[in-house]
Amino acid sequence: MDPSAALRDFLVSRRARLRPEDVGLAEQGPRRVAGLRREEVAALAAVSLDHYIRLERGQASRVSDTVLQAVASALRLTSGERRYLLALARSGAARGADAKVDADAGTGVRPSVQSILDSLADTPAYLVGRNGLLLAWNRPAVEVFLDFAEIPAPRRLIGRLVFGDPRSRLLYADWEAKAREVVGFLRTQVGNRPHDPALAAHIRELLSISADFRRLWSAQDVLERAHGSCCILHPTAGPLMLNYETLQPFDTPEKLLVVYAAEPGSASAAAVRELCARTRVAE
Repeated sequence: MDPSAALRDFLVSRRARLRPEDVGLAEQGPRRVAGLRREEVAALAAVSLDHYIRLERGQASRVSDTVLQAVASALRLTSGERRYLLALARSGAARGADAKVDADAGTGVRPSVQSILDSLADTPAYLVGRNGLLLAWNRPAVEVFLDFAEIPAPRRLIGRLVFGDPRSRLLYADWEAKAREVVGFLRTQVGNRPHDPALAAHIRELLSISADFRRLWSAQDVLERAHGSCCILHPTAGPLMLNYETLQPFDTPEKLLVVYAAEPGSASAAAVRELCARTRVAE
């Protein structure tokens, strides 16, 4: 993936979504395209027009963090979008680092992590690695979602499951929200590792197999939060309302632990307990 092109596309998309009145400017005649003009963004950020044009062309190697933050404020970027902008602007220094991390990160799971997952008897949880690769999970996750072990390990990617497996559309009551979350996660991964060939190949595959992914990817949205709620349409237990939190191990930032739990005392909590209890009896 080309970080300069990614930076250009992102800035253009953020500029296009703003109207003059959104940033306190008066409308000045008809516009050929939607959004703010480049000179308006430059003025709002208090930088020269030439400086901003170079940035929008992806030429960010000599742009200071102060200027990047000023542009971010002018474009009303969220905290997640700011992180993405800074990551892309500084991606040149990471070109060699991506390959090193590829070799160092691996897909191994410490036994202690698997033990922790297994100890969560009524709590679905799984460990996600780079690019959304599912590395480990517990039995409640199998009962609530699906049996990840049935999927070949190299294909066990969150993006492929959501956009390439028809079961996901039946699993999530709001599939569109889940799809946007996955796209935002992958966009954030691109910001962190724009030179990662495995990530680039994964994005190309999703673009080729899913019109929905192409539509959502073009929106340039990034992941804003690592917690939330979802409704799972379980085939036997019915709707399960679950909250989730994403936790990052201190020493392995490439991996994320995602833990789901229903509200205590709720019908969903009772249904999850019943699912897991039946499994323990069967075993």
